[in-house]
Amino acid sequence: MSIDIANEAGIDVDEVGLVAVARFTLDQMRIHPLAELSVLLVDERTMTELHERWMGEPGPTDVLAFPMDELRPPHLGGNRDDPGPEPGLLGDVVLCPQVAAEQAEKAGHSTQNELELLCVHGILHLLGYDHAEPEEHAVMFGTQDQLLQMWREARDTDGTKGRPGL
Repeated sequence: MSIDIANEAGIDVDEVGLVAVARFTLDQMRIHPLAELSVLLVDERTMTELHERWMGEPGPTDVLAFPMDELRPPHLGGNRDDPGPEPGLLGDVVLCPQVAAEQAEKAGHSTQNELELLCVHGILHLLGYDHAEPEEHAVMFGTQDQLLQMWREARDTDGTKGRPGL
């Protein structure tokens, strides 16, 4: 699994922890181990520009997902056992730490926990999950909650503070 992270936000975040939660999520979703993912952290100005350009919505948002190849987990029609000749490009997850920090404060948890939640959320969008309809919302957020609970249990069990396997 190749997970590239670029922090252009000007804010110090636990990039290793974000890579770890992304890897955990992709493993749990049974995405081929040669898949590639990019995580980009941007400032509010850049996120506002992206949000307005691609979603037609004003102001910054917390996370955007830009899928590349049509990689899907097995239960959504994907096949981890048949990777094809080339590794797949999953896509880009774009996070805005400033917006995440505001949301974390309102939710009563750390900015890192919020960024982890948003990273998982973005990955699920890359995998074809959506939440426009009530049924989709229930499936996506149920999957997201389950992944985050499993992630936190794995992180807390092995004592690596967010970095299972390290």
